[in-house]
Amino acid sequence: MSKSYQNALFWSLELLIIAALIWVCNQINFIFTPLLIFVSVVITPLIISLFLYYMLSPIFRLLMKVKIHKWKMTRGIASLIVVLAMILIVVGGVSALIPSVMNELNQVIHWLPQAAKESQKMIQEISEHPWVRKLHLSTYYSQINDQVSKYTQHIITGITASAGTIIGTITSTIIVAITVPVMLFYMFKDGNRLVPSVQKLFPKSSQAEVGELLQKMSKTLSTYISGQAIECLFVAVATSIGYLIIGQPLAVVLGVVAGMANMIPYVGPYIGITPSLMVSIAVAPEKILWVIIVVVIVQQIDGNIIYPNIIGKTLQIHPLTIIMLLLAAGNIAGIPGMILCIPCYAVVKTVVTYLISIYHLRKNRVSNE
Repeated sequence: MSKSYQNALFWSLELLIIAALIWVCNQINFIFTPLLIFVSVVITPLIISLFLYYMLSPIFRLLMKVKIHKWKMTRGIASLIVVLAMILIVVGGVSALIPSVMNELNQVIHWLPQAAKESQKMIQEISEHPWVRKLHLSTYYSQINDQVSKYTQHIITGITASAGTIIGTITSTIIVAITVPVMLFYMFKDGNRLVPSVQKLFPKSSQAEVGELLQKMSKTLSTYISGQAIECLFVAVATSIGYLIIGQPLAVVLGVVAGMANMIPYVGPYIGITPSLMVSIAVAPEKILWVIIVVVIVQQIDGNIIYPNIIGKTLQIHPLTIIMLLLAAGNIAGIPGMILCIPCYAVVKTVVTYLISIYHLRKNRVSNE
């Protein structure tokens, strides 16, 4: 039997086995459905907890250095302090924002009828010009009104029909809000046991290298997430202050949205400015230019001062690579994918780079012997 025939037979069998496995998994997918539901339920609080863990790690390490006479801060107490402080800050921030948001929303609701009248008046004035009359826009205007009314009815019907979905989302949010602090507490309390536990799964000759690799991965994630948190906080605060200065409606809310959108590299600023432009068009058209100026100033400060000094070139990812990752992740998993693709790529790159360096070191060691 020739070698080429053996290879063809081998790969044919491999493909048949893979096809058979796919078919079997298809037939017994009811077994995997509970597992997928479990993963989908756990993954969201886990990602949020990891994000908060790396963001708050510097504070935890600072607390662990506290020592009064012979008493030293324990991991349990430090973990509890960090988690309680985070809960108080979140609750306090939301409580402080709600009155301001409600007040601004009430102002927007009162402004909307006036804005609609002014827009209608402006359209009527434009339609009276001779050059506009030649275009016969009245027919198109009535068609647009019909379409808008139809879309409005569809939206209202959809909101009414999706009441169950809204209740389910609220329930999931409450569960995540309860689960995240508990997971975060145990991550801080028992986080030092993770590396030794993973090292035990490997031979003694590789345990030191595994520990070093895990530390490099943790450092990469910590650098990126801490830097992103500081950068997003700066953008949120600076944008809110800028909007308050120019008198933009919903200034604080739109500033927070801009800060959260800034987690997505390159695309984030455009996503963040969109709600502000929509509010300006609907309520205060004279603010549109000022909104753009505020966002440009904030992004220039962020791109030239904050980002280079906070995150810098630690990740060493080329801008073209980031754009390609964002395009792929956005098509696969939407906005969550765009947020997570950069840190995931950074970790994978760290692992691959470290493994290649270990391979070359071992190769040189063998050749020298």
